Amino acid sequence: MNKNKNNLLTSDLLLSAIKESFLKLNPKVQMKNPVMFVTLVGAALTTVISLLNVGRDSSSFEIQITLWLWFTVLFANFAEAIAEGRGKAQADSLRKSRTSTEARLLKSGKETRISAANLKLHDLVVCEAGDIIPGDGEITEGIASVDESAITGESAPVIRESGGDRSAVTGGTRVISDRIVVRITAEAGSSFLDRMIALVEGAKRQKTPNEIALSIVLSGLTIIFVLAVMTLKPFTDYAAAAAGQDLSVIITVPVMIALLVCLIPTTIGGLLSAIGISGMDRLIQKNVIATSGRAVEAAGDIDVLLLDKTGTITLGNRMASNFLSVQGVQTQDLAKAAQLASLADETPEGRSIVVLAKEKFALRAEAVQPHQVEFVPFTAQTRMSGIDFDQEGKTISIRKGAADSIVKYVQELGGQVPSDLKAIVDGVAKKGATPLVVVQEKQILGVVDLKDVVKGGIRERFAELRKMGIKTVMITGDNAMTAAAIAAEAGVDDFMAQATPETKLKRIREEQAKGHLVAMTGDGTNDAPALAQADVGVAMNTGTQAAREAGNMVDLDSNPTKLIEIVEIGKQLLMTRGSLTTFSIANDVAKYFAILPALFGALYISQAEKAGPLTIFNIMNLASPQSAILSAVIFNALIIVALIPLALRGVAYRAEGSSAVLRRNLLIYGLGGIIIPFVGIKVIDLVITSIGLV
Repeated sequence: MNKNKNNLLTSDLLLSAIKESFLKLNPKVQMKNPVMFVTLVGAALTTVISLLNVGRDSSSFEIQITLWLWFTVLFANFAEAIAEGRGKAQADSLRKSRTSTEARLLKSGKETRISAANLKLHDLVVCEAGDIIPGDGEITEGIASVDESAITGESAPVIRESGGDRSAVTGGTRVISDRIVVRITAEAGSSFLDRMIALVEGAKRQKTPNEIALSIVLSGLTIIFVLAVMTLKPFTDYAAAAAGQDLSVIITVPVMIALLVCLIPTTIGGLLSAIGISGMDRLIQKNVIATSGRAVEAAGDIDVLLLDKTGTITLGNRMASNFLSVQGVQTQDLAKAAQLASLADETPEGRSIVVLAKEKFALRAEAVQPHQVEFVPFTAQTRMSGIDFDQEGKTISIRKGAADSIVKYVQELGGQVPSDLKAIVDGVAKKGATPLVVVQEKQILGVVDLKDVVKGGIRERFAELRKMGIKTVMITGDNAMTAAAIAAEAGVDDFMAQATPETKLKRIREEQAKGHLVAMTGDGTNDAPALAQADVGVAMNTGTQAAREAGNMVDLDSNPTKLIEIVEIGKQLLMTRGSLTTFSIANDVAKYFAILPALFGALYISQAEKAGPLTIFNIMNLASPQSAILSAVIFNALIIVALIPLALRGVAYRAEGSSAVLRRNLLIYGLGGIIIPFVGIKVIDLVITSIGLV
């Protein structure tokens, strides 16, 4: 995906949004936004009345009111269309990357070329260097280098292989080298790319719970103001009759409608949808796809973060730095056994052990032939890996793994645990490194010191999250002592040592039972239950299909650290919505006090006075009732346009607690929402009276 998305407005986007603004005048569309629907109905009524009153003295004034009421609706539509247009532009970019391809269907060992559109679930297809992968799937055979730039925007190829957590492939990506067999896991039209396009362009966007709640509040305020304005006409007629006055020329139906539109929360009503869409757009700019606006909103409410240590808190490439043998064992023997146990270990740790043994002791594992070897892979349950090989007709077993797992393994075999092992393990763990214990047969040989480095600046990031009331929990497979040392260095609030998929899921449920909202990342099939349980589950794009289906977000860059940025974007979305809601309500209060005194300034006027007693409240000194109402209607429309960039960009994010955010909103957007209308309406009043519009 193209990462250069910082332009808020382009000429093509503006033209498309203007067109969409008129198409959105459809009442069926407007009914989804009660505030703007009332404004639309008001604009339609004033249009009819203005047409009926053509030729009368008040017709010019009423036509101006009508035009600005329509502008108010159009500007609100424009804000939403701009936000949607940016998403559609990104969807078009993704759509261009999707090409019509042929698939090499594999059945009964024979290949048949068919259209990718005709592939069915569980079909097997062959892909070789230069082929476009025809659909989403899991690699069942082989390993290949794959170009995913069409989706991620990253030019560097990635490795995909069968049997691991990096077996998922996406339709539309290209195989660069080697050969793989892929089992199709998505039908035509429902691939990952198809779903991305639908989500990005907003075709399936639904209101989030917070949006629905806010819409209900805004609808309630609208109903209150409708009832209040409806009572003004009979009240004015009664008061005018009692004072022997005729205010029917001033208090007309178009004026009452204009007053209503100015008083209901049209500012936030017009921008609410744009704010939500833009929140998803900001995630997309970070190369993260959210399955719904609900997920983005939930990210803003998160108060517990479960973070994998490796790759998120630490640099992730733990490197063997030393061999520490137990008493009575030669260090070279330990290095030789560790190297043999790591020959099939493709992790950075495994490769570093092989290299360190070669550098220190010139060991090359020449005595072991591939046909004599059976490799034992690492599992979360055993927490060890190793090798079984034949030597002079006897099977030799070597294992390396977590200290407690190796000790248990040796004890089950009837072996003895060296008396100095615990001191070596504790010494490595206390300095924040990972102790990897090596055993040959029943004899523990010693410990490999695996060094890991905490990322620079991560402690400060966690401090910021703590200010916002977010608890950070580090998850690691390391023993408790190593985990504690790294947790203290990184500055997390808590840690889970020797974590398994089951304990992750249990921890999430425990936090949720306490009323917390939890976010986590994962990439493997064993992470899928926890990703599905978490309120925000961010799956890595390099992970398995099961993980991507379980999470409600997918990180195309597969960067676990990005979870922190996702939470910040969610917080920014909620801050933006809260700030503009505060501004809108304060704005309406200011307009109320600005307009009503000017409208009713002539009421109860005596023969000896030039103005009525209510004129004292006309602190803005507006020229006339007509200029007051027209100035307010114009300001009400223009403020929506003025706030579109802020709604799209979001308010500046700050790592603050909710009480600090509330105080800042009240100070900046609450006070600003009162002051700006007074200034704006007065300036507009001066302009329209000077050019003779009223």
